[in-house]
Order: sequence, then C-alpha cells, then structure tokens
Amino acid sequence: MTTNNATYAALDHWIDQHFDEQVQFFQKLVQVPTDTPPGDNTPHAERTAELLQAMGYTAEKHVVPQADVEAYGMTSITNLIVRRPFGSAGSGRTIALNAHGDVVPPGEGWSHDPYGARIVDGKLYGRAAAVSKCDFSTFTYALRALEAVAKPSQGAVELHFTYDEEFGGLLGPGWLLEKGLTKPDLMVAAGFSYEVVVAHNGCLQMEITVHGKMAHAAVPHTGVDALQATAAIMNDLYAENTAYQKVSSKVAGIKHPYLNIGRIEGGTNTNVIPGKVLLKIDRRMIPEENPVEVEAHIRQVIAQAVERFNSERGYQGDDAVRIDIKRLLLANAMTPLAGNQPLVDAIQTHGEAVFGEKPPAVGTPLYTDVRLYVERGIPGVIYGAGPRTVLESHAKRADERLDLQDLRRATKVIARSLVDLLA
Repeated sequence: MTTNNATYAALDHWIDQHFDEQVQFFQKLVQVPTDTPPGDNTPHAERTAELLQAMGYTAEKHVVPQADVEAYGMTSITNLIVRRPFGSAGSGRTIALNAHGDVVPPGEGWSHDPYGARIVDGKLYGRAAAVSKCDFSTFTYALRALEAVAKPSQGAVELHFTYDEEFGGLLGPGWLLEKGLTKPDLMVAAGFSYEVVVAHNGCLQMEITVHGKMAHAAVPHTGVDALQATAAIMNDLYAENTAYQKVSSKVAGIKHPYLNIGRIEGGTNTNVIPGKVLLKIDRRMIPEENPVEVEAHIRQVIAQAVERFNSERGYQGDDAVRIDIKRLLLANAMTPLAGNQPLVDAIQTHGEAVFGEKPPAVGTPLYTDVRLYVERGIPGVIYGAGPRTVLESHAKRADERLDLQDLRRATKVIARSLVDLLA
C-alpha cells in the first residue's frame, strides 16, 4: 500500500506539472465545432488524431460508411480508438475510456464565443466544454500520467473518442462494438466529478405527423384542422406526464418517468387552416420500465386521442384526421452489471482522496452511450470532469463551462483508478 501511495502522489504531481499543457489540448478540442445537427464530425476527429499523434499516440480512424451516416441524418462520422497495451498480449484487464465529441449547436445568448474556449475566473467556456470534450482531455492525460509514472506490467487501456451520442450512439460506440473493433473488460464514460453513475434512464423518441385538410380561414368548415387535433393529442400526452409523477424508481438519483414535446412544426400561413402538423416527443423511461410496453402505450394514447377527436366532430373517411408515427430512437436504460464494482470502488476511493468527499454511486435521468457497452456484457460507469449538476454546467444551454479544478482533480482520480484496475 505504501508503494501505491507513492505512485498516487507521483501521478498527482505529473498531472500538476502538465496541467497547462492539458488545458491547451482541451481548448484546441473545443475550438473545432461539432454541431449535431448537421453532424459533420470527421474534421474534429482528424484534429483530435493530429493532436494525439503529437503526444506519441496513434489513433485508429474508423470511418462509418457515408451512406449509413446520411441515412441516419448526419454528415460524417469518424470514430477513434487509441490502444495502449502493457505487458504480454492478453494479460490483465482492458479498460476503455469513452467520451463523445458530437454536441448540440450552441444556440443564442452566449456571453463568450462558444468556440473561443476562453478561460474566465478559472472556468473554460465553450460548447462541449462540460459534455464531453473535457473528458477527451481527462482520459488522455490520465493515460499519459499512468504511462509516465506507474508503468503497468499488464492489461491495456483504450481511448474511445466517438461522434454519435446526440443521435443515440448507434454509429458511435455501438458501431465499434458491432463491428468487433473493441471488446474491453471494463469501461468508464464521460461524466461529472461528484458522483459515480451506475444506472440511467432509457429514452424513446418519436415523430408524430397529424394529417388534416387545408382550407381558407374564411371558410374553416371546409377543412380539417390538424392543429386542433394535435392539441387534443398534446393534452392527452401531458396528462400522461402528470400520471408519471406517481411512479417512482428504486434507483437513487432517478425519480420518475417523464415526457417532453420538444418540437412542433405545421401550418402554411396565418389565413390557412393547418393541414399537417408534426410533433417530436421524448419519453424518458426509468430502469424498471419495459420499453416495448412504453412505446405501445404511447401509440395507444395518441390513437385514442385522434379517434375521440374525429368522433366528437363527426369526421369520417377522407375527412377524418390521420396520423403517422415513426420511432426515431429507442435507447434502453442502463442497469448496473455485477462486474462494475471494481470501477465503483476505485473511483470512490480516489474521488474521496482527491476531492475530500466520497462520490456516491447513483443513477441519472440522462441517457448515454454506456448502455451500448452494458448491453454487450461490459460493466461500465460514468465519471469524468464536471460540476455537481447538468444545470450548473450549462450543458445544452448558453455559456456552457467547466471549472478547470474539476478537470485537474478528475484526471487524478482516473489515473489513480487505472493503477488499481490494472494491478
């Protein structure tokens, strides 16, 4: 244990010595946009590979076929794997560290350039600063410290830098795993510093198209108002949302299911009865729920709302409101695998040592790429550089930022944990 304590102290010292360099690496990652949509993310992967090469790391570039990317709704995806084996081939565990580079567009309201990576009062501002380009930096410099100081004699570490999290991960980690390009024993994905996430919600996203009949607003009885029908659907969906509050998850950190109507498009002009309206909904599922049953119930709620709307107005045949429903995403919940305990133990031990408080093992209402590893039997947790809450980080909002002291300390926690996991 004395030897390990000396190793941990040496790791901390190495990270402190190289921290300015680590921050510069982080800044360069933020300065290359990865707005998704449109999802043209290969330029960022190329830049990341170039920066890694300067550190002596060769990043394998795994290009997802263009036809698959375009059919998926994005422009380009190149996923990266850096492999660092220690000792003889096949000895010890392989630990994967995964962070995603794709991120939502910056939107409005920023007080700093979203791609300027400006540092103000110890915080770095920029889109993806907290989720999750910071952890490209956390994981890279934890690995560098490990190699420089601890020099493991067995096992391996892989960096997985992927570019499809916002759309669900299927062409990011999902694609790497499906193609057999990696099969680690354990994995850690980008997260925040004050908790170890061991479970997360699932997510169902659907697109609902409501078809009515356009008409001049001066003679509304000659049309079928798709927007009124949509309002009926929305009222019933929001009623479901109220009922969800009575359903409680047993996983700490996760409360209840919920539903969000995030996008509405429709109508042609103010003096035209809307003939078509499109809704996009997001239904978060707690780990205890069955995704198949959830989707079937949502479809039933929508169908019954339309049936009632048509019946109340006497709409039949060609005059009846019609709906098309398309599933956009079905992401299963992440539930803990028994084999994740070494990850939890290591991160909690070193989180307490570095931060002065033990990060609890909890669930999160988010959904992440980790589920794709867990679904293949690879135990994983979520941990990285970041504040206590998503709200505090401003992720997906203006002025996303990261406290650089969280970056420094999370890097130490990961480096120390790798020593334990590879022992």
